[in-house]
Amino acid sequence: MDPMTQSAQISSSQGLADGQNSALKEPRPSVKDLIHWRDPKKSGLVFGLSMLVLLSLAAFSVISVVSYLLLALLCVTITFRIYKSVVQAVQKSSDGHPFKSLIDKDVSIPPETFRKHVDTSLAYINRALKQMSRLFLVEDLVDSLKLAVVMWLLTYVGAVFNGITILILADILLFAVPPIYEKNKTQIDHYVDLARTQINTTIAKLQEKLPGAVKRSKTE
Repeated sequence: MDPMTQSAQISSSQGLADGQNSALKEPRPSVKDLIHWRDPKKSGLVFGLSMLVLLSLAAFSVISVVSYLLLALLCVTITFRIYKSVVQAVQKSSDGHPFKSLIDKDVSIPPETFRKHVDTSLAYINRALKQMSRLFLVEDLVDSLKLAVVMWLLTYVGAVFNGITILILADILLFAVPPIYEKNKTQIDHYVDLARTQINTTIAKLQEKLPGAVKRSKTE
C-alpha cells in the first residue's frame, strides 16, 4: 500500500475516533443546568411537570395520581401502537413493532451500579446517624440548642403549611432563586457575609456564657 494512502487512512481513523470521543464527552443536562435555566425549554418542561404532579398530589391521593399518570401513559402507547398498525396495514409495509427499539433495549440495572449506589447511600445514612447521635446526646450544647430552636420554629411552619404545600414552595424556590442569585451574586454574597459574621459573633458570645459548653476545636 502507498505510504501516503496509509497515512491518510490513519489520519481519517484518528479523526473519526476523536469525533466519537468528543461526542461521548458532551455534557448531559444536569440538575444545575435545569435550575439555572440554561435551556429554557427543558427547564420549563421539568418545572411544569413537577408543579403539575405536586398540585395533583395536593388535590388527590398518591395512589390516584400515580394511577392517572400510568393510565395516561398507557393510553398514549396503545393509541400509537394501533395507529402504526393501521398505517402499516394500509401501506402494506413491514416496519414491525413501533416500540421494537425500546423493547430490545436493556433496562436492567447492573449489579455493580446497584452496589455502588447502595454503598453511597449507606455512607450518607451512617453520617446522618452519627450526626443525630451527636445532636441528641448533646455532644455540643450549642449545636443541640440550635437544633431545638429549628424544631420549635418548624412546629409553627407545620401549623400553617402541610407537607405538599412546603414541597410546592420548595419547587418554586428551586427554580426561581438560582437565576436571581446568579444575576445579583455580588450584592447577595455581601449581605450573606454580614449576616454570617453577626451570627458567628453571637454564637461565640453565647458559647462563652454557657456553663459546661463543649468548645469546638479550631484545628481539625
